[in-house]
Amino acid sequence: MSSLSVGIDVGGTFTDLVAVDAAGAVTTEKVPSTPSDQSDGVAHALELLDGAPVSRFVHGTTVATNMLLERTGARVALVATHGFTDVLHLARQDRASLYDLARHHPPPLVARDHTVGARERLVPEGIHIALTDAAVAEVVAEIRALNPDVVAIALLHAYADGTHERRLADALVAALPHLEVVLSSDVFPEIREYERTATTVAEAYLRPGVSRYLQRLTARAAALGIPAPGVMTSGGGMRTVAQAARGAASIALSGPAGGIVGAAAALRAAGFANALTVDIGGTSADVGLILDGEPLIEPGGRVAGVPIALPRVLVETVSAGGGSIGWIDDGGALRVGPRSAGAVPGPAAFGRGGTLPTVTDAHVVLGHITAVALSGGVMLDVDAAHRVIGELAAKLNATAERVAHAMLDIADASVARALRRVSVERGVSPRDCVLIPFGGGGPLHACGLAEQLGMRTIFVPPHAGVLSAVGLAITPERRERMVSVLARADALGCDALRAALDRAAEGVADDPSWDRSWTARMRYVGQGHELDVPAHEGDDGAALAGRFAALHAQRNGFTLDAPTEVIGVRHVASGAAHPITFARGASSRWDPANAIDDGGRFEARLEGPAVVALAGATLRIARGWTGEPHPTGGWLLSRAERTA
Repeated sequence: MSSLSVGIDVGGTFTDLVAVDAAGAVTTEKVPSTPSDQSDGVAHALELLDGAPVSRFVHGTTVATNMLLERTGARVALVATHGFTDVLHLARQDRASLYDLARHHPPPLVARDHTVGARERLVPEGIHIALTDAAVAEVVAEIRALNPDVVAIALLHAYADGTHERRLADALVAALPHLEVVLSSDVFPEIREYERTATTVAEAYLRPGVSRYLQRLTARAAALGIPAPGVMTSGGGMRTVAQAARGAASIALSGPAGGIVGAAAALRAAGFANALTVDIGGTSADVGLILDGEPLIEPGGRVAGVPIALPRVLVETVSAGGGSIGWIDDGGALRVGPRSAGAVPGPAAFGRGGTLPTVTDAHVVLGHITAVALSGGVMLDVDAAHRVIGELAAKLNATAERVAHAMLDIADASVARALRRVSVERGVSPRDCVLIPFGGGGPLHACGLAEQLGMRTIFVPPHAGVLSAVGLAITPERRERMVSVLARADALGCDALRAALDRAAEGVADDPSWDRSWTARMRYVGQGHELDVPAHEGDDGAALAGRFAALHAQRNGFTLDAPTEVIGVRHVASGAAHPITFARGASSRWDPANAIDDGGRFEARLEGPAVVALAGATLRIARGWTGEPHPTGGWLLSRAERTA
């Protein structure tokens, strides 16, 4: 037996395992997630390999995201430049909601009484206030009194010169050897004090908990004879467990990134270029964008209300999963989410004690899910689904079927709004894209979402129910580094730009077989946001300025008659992706039949309405749509042309 590349994705309800052998053949498994300790569910999934040889194990985890949501991270003290210690609280002075005056941003991860001011200051011209021995001693004494778990140091203009940060770190470690110290000049050496400080604090807040989890998971894998896990980053590449433990903030969107990587691979295999993706699981839906066969990478954003400015695959999450609970608000209107039944107890239809009506229960009532045995050992309880939806319907004085339809329409509307945000706001028309639905619930909602967006083509990828784990199993190892530049493009000749590219590449990866690429973060002088532009060896500033103008016109619909500037340069080095075979019948394990068993054998074209049981998911073909098996092992759905 050839060795396997294994990907394991932890979701809110199920933990998915995908094993890909050297020839690219795929085996899949699902087990219930274990929210109290994700490593339990991962270990249960690994046990199903029955001792098969594993050469690589890549993990997608929500541990970091959950810590931010639940505020269960480390106790952090922040060292900032004296006079600038309120940067986290001042933030960007924007409202959490434009029209809801009662809504507020989550509080910072560090309280004011755990922020220490260092008497120093760097300015663009150099040292304005020198960091003296006495100032260093003051900081050490205050940190000793606070006794934090981790110290984050984010000094003014440290993106350009980290000397003062390193000096403080050395002094703190010498005086308090047990203390973990995180520097902004290491984590995010780019302009914008608030984003740099917030990202550094997030790294400090997450690092101990992520490190403990990965150590525990590594030990459990070793006990099963499986190598230490690699971890998917938010940017769509894999890092070793040691690197992930030292870059905890970079794995905040670990699982969703795996799904986009898997979707992009399936999209390329099917011969499409541009797609909107939607991954609907048990607790939420993640939407993304693929352009020219590659996931769109953006410079960062908020995760659970916390700004993390590190590069990430574009993913927007909404609370609309299979476990989202239907309820009635104070005005008597039907609502769906954001509360979820999750893995425990789960939807009522799962027969595990759930008593609240969920989106999954609505699908059961409407006959979209009928299989007796579901993935992960779940047995369908149809009577329980009818009971909880019926109780909700009685409160609304409506039929159970009408309420079930309304619940699905509400969930679809929420996801469709997110799909518009990731596409239309970036100058991309949904009508020019293919919709790729995956996760356990994605194919169930695909037709409804496509109709709301005016899309006419849906590609349900092979292994749709576990596509995030597919992306983990095949993703290449990846390293990246950024450096600050801050120079006008017209002042950058070939030699100056090449020097910046070389600085960004220092120490990233020594393997000559790895692919290397650079991007320049650029803006018009005076502009408040940047775009990432491809950069190549041999370029000068004029070449970058031309690419920037073209991208700016595509994204925003206009260009300015103004000079451009390069804020920073990022270098990415990637190894080879693991091979995978996308072909009908290539999988070795399929779920029992639902309405139609797509075990790689079904070849007929279907007219909606129809339901197809996939591996780990269910495909619903709505009225007005046709579906046919695709050579890759997926399904291609087309919307019939409407006639007057």
